[in-house]
Amino acid sequence: MTGSTWFITGANSGFGRELARQVLEAGGRVFATVRDPASVDDLRQAYGPRLGVGILDVTDADAIRRVVPEAFAWAGTIDFIVNNAGYGLFGVVESLTSEQIRHQIQTNLIGPIEITRTVLPYLRTQGHGHIIAMSSYGGQAVHPGASLYHASKWGLEGFFESLSAEVSPFGIGVTIVEPGGTRTGFRDAAARAMGTLPAGYEGAPVAQLLGRLSDPGAVPGNDPIDLVRRMRDAVQSDTPPLRLVLGDDAQAIIDRALSDRLAAHRNEVAARRD
Repeated sequence: MTGSTWFITGANSGFGRELARQVLEAGGRVFATVRDPASVDDLRQAYGPRLGVGILDVTDADAIRRVVPEAFAWAGTIDFIVNNAGYGLFGVVESLTSEQIRHQIQTNLIGPIEITRTVLPYLRTQGHGHIIAMSSYGGQAVHPGASLYHASKWGLEGFFESLSAEVSPFGIGVTIVEPGGTRTGFRDAAARAMGTLPAGYEGAPVAQLLGRLSDPGAVPGNDPIDLVRRMRDAVQSDTPPLRLVLGDDAQAIIDRALSDRLAAHRNEVAARRD
């Protein structure tokens, strides 16, 4: 789909920026939403009128209702809606503030829901479209110290899996993307978003996780260029998947989490029957 058109949130960095670059390089069009339009000036200079830009904070519902019509007015039709903007909030639950908790859920969950609600009438009218939700292996597996991040991603996956059945009669598809650790700057942003470690948690598993996140030398290994290419190929195929796992680490972690969950369920059922 060389001439396809994509709406991408959080296109200033990470997966979103690499996806925008690849789509534009392949001859497609991108409407990129960012908080700072200067962050994509280089893309605008390189690709000119094939890049549209909207200023958007995904926690602002009024801004979403303004930017989505702007995007469709610019594009005419949009083939792919990519809910990419997000971040990880990590820390011991009791150390997180109410504002940190609200902002995590608003950014990672409520924002994509509001964007999706707003684009659906346009997609139904045009009779096609594909909605992509950027989750992670953290939407299927959990680590201590990441409870709010997992809450946002598990909620995201539940919402979009349910949505897929709602919108399929209208020619609209849904894919939930679950990448593993990737060199996108996510770890640095997570370290900046960490809560403090209260006294008494020293040596606990959560302390070990937070220590790894704050270690600048602990760089995850997946190549974002390769993962984005694989994602594009999958969602543009004749049979795009509901879930797309990217990276050997994500595959191993999700396999183990699902196997453990199924085994625990079967053991519980067997125990009740005894």
